[in-house]
Amino acid sequence: MSTITTIEVTGTDAYSIEVGRGILDRLPAMLGDQVAKILLVHPPTLGEKAEQLRASLADRYQVLLAEIPDAETGKRVEVAAFCWQIMGQADFTRTDAVIGFGGGATTDVAGFVAATWLRGVRLVQVPTSVAGMVDAAVGGKTGINTNEGKNLVGAFYAPAGVIADLDLLDTLPRNEILAGFAEIVKCGFIAEPEILDLIEADVDVVTDPTTDEFRRVVELSIALKARVVSEDFKEGGVREILNYGHTLGHAIEHAERYQWRHGAAVSVGMMFAAELSRLAGRLPDAVADRHRSILDSLNLPTEYPVGRWNTLLATMQRDKKARAGMLRFIVLDDLAKPTVLAGPETALLFAAYQEIGS
Repeated sequence: MSTITTIEVTGTDAYSIEVGRGILDRLPAMLGDQVAKILLVHPPTLGEKAEQLRASLADRYQVLLAEIPDAETGKRVEVAAFCWQIMGQADFTRTDAVIGFGGGATTDVAGFVAATWLRGVRLVQVPTSVAGMVDAAVGGKTGINTNEGKNLVGAFYAPAGVIADLDLLDTLPRNEILAGFAEIVKCGFIAEPEILDLIEADVDVVTDPTTDEFRRVVELSIALKARVVSEDFKEGGVREILNYGHTLGHAIEHAERYQWRHGAAVSVGMMFAAELSRLAGRLPDAVADRHRSILDSLNLPTEYPVGRWNTLLATMQRDKKARAGMLRFIVLDDLAKPTVLAGPETALLFAAYQEIGS
């Protein structure tokens, strides 16, 4: 087992995020002494690993597997109901637990199931994707999608802990790793420029899960999210900065019927936010241009069809981040200086969109 880095989320619902290699044996410590039954939620692609994890816990717990559809197709109320049914038939009590074992979509669903069963049971997240480790699994946001948009139904629910075992990333296809890097790049632009420097120094090294540089950018991203969530768990203030690139990004995911990877959509969303920041007279050209060069180096998309604007605008107006019908965007005044742009003129939004139109 490698050295463990422990990152703390403080506040009313404090918990630890542990980063390392070969650290799944830390699960019992996070689950605690009262748990008797566990619902292990996982996608089909992790069926074999889920069974291995179940076997490793079987001497201490009754572990039930819940295989759910992969990616965003699993984030539906019918899938949550399937999990609730398993828990009900097995007589899960408030002292039992849920483990989310998968990418960000899986941990979102597992978290929502844990938050809603008996109004809350113990939850431990074990993310198996880059985006899951640095974003989805570590902040206590849970949710499912509806026909109207992404994550419109959900709950803020803190896990008992998060285990980020880097061994789980070693076999990921390279395109999955690169897609996950969109969330890491986001952290670089809003608060941690060291991330951007490491990517520009050697993109191949920093995106290799076996390197120290990879672990460094993952830990920087997790630590940023932990600091922000500690200060603002329910997104009443500073936590909004973590939405950089996500308002348009979520609209693109909806328009693409969730066939695009989250990171690809957020990449385009960050380019839009950078152009919006520039056209609003806030962001220097060099920082806006740096977005494109870094995202291009990661083979992430930076454009989207101009003709889709009206559809995207309508979806953004239903976004959960809008307030009183007013759109809100996280923009940059400079590198690592995020702020809110509330109620921008539609003409300004369209002008920014034309800059990334294909």
